[in-house]
Amino acid sequence: MPEISPDPFAAQLRAAAVKVTRPRLRVLAVLSRATAALTHSELEEQLADSPQGILDRVTLYRVLDSLVECGLAQRTLDARGVYRFLSSSVQARHAAHAHFHCQRCGGITCLEQMEVPVADLPAGYSARQVDIEVRGVCAACAPLSGAA
Repeated sequence: MPEISPDPFAAQLRAAAVKVTRPRLRVLAVLSRATAALTHSELEEQLADSPQGILDRVTLYRVLDSLVECGLAQRTLDARGVYRFLSSSVQARHAAHAHFHCQRCGGITCLEQMEVPVADLPAGYSARQVDIEVRGVCAACAPLSGAA
């Protein structure tokens, strides 16, 4: 994947009142390129493949915690109990459609043809997030589970 200039990410960190550090810039860049939520291990792999090399595991946990805390990333728990992380800007693009969650491999696939309905809430209520998730077995895992 092509490298993304860190400048917009530095601006995002400053706007969120978070100190701009190289590890935060690197993690934010990887999350912003992601097409689906990434596990800690997947983030480690992608960071290790970059020219700057591996990022210490504890540092990665701390960076992810800080990005979630300041609102630049979102953390979700998948069906296997594994945390997955996604850039908040990517999450905003994903909010308009449903997702398929494979219960075997944990993969998430966008179902862009299935729009999330607008919730008709009572007066005084304010929705912060609406998620539509279809759970089952993906095409790659179907032969392994006997599902057709």
